Amino acid sequence: MTDKPTTRKDLMKPVQLLGLAFVAALFAGFVTLMSMGFFQTRPADQIQNALVVALVAAGATFIIVLVSVALMLLAVDPSKVTQTVDRPLLLPKDAPDATASGSAATPTERAADETDEDGAAPKG
Repeated sequence: MTDKPTTRKDLMKPVQLLGLAFVAALFAGFVTLMSMGFFQTRPADQIQNALVVALVAAGATFIIVLVSVALMLLAVDPSKVTQTVDRPLLLPKDAPDATASGSAATPTERAADETDEDGAAPKG
């Protein structure tokens, strides 16, 4: 197997992106039809109104899902997709990792470490 670098084209496959948006649009349209009583015995104008509202809901859902997923995929750096992450993501790079020492301090141990030498808790 070759170690071909990951490209943005590999991450954003158009068929998968369109398929996800289409499935979400179908779900939104079906829920709208169900909630407006399309499958019940109703007058023709109410059924037509339910169809129009369902099509609008499905179309809006399709566009919103398509744009939002595409924008989230643009935020991913393709070169970092295959790299392993071995530290917490939100900590700065120079911060020591608590899991690297092998023992994490319990909340009472941390509270004891934060007290002053006279035993009083720090203010603030």
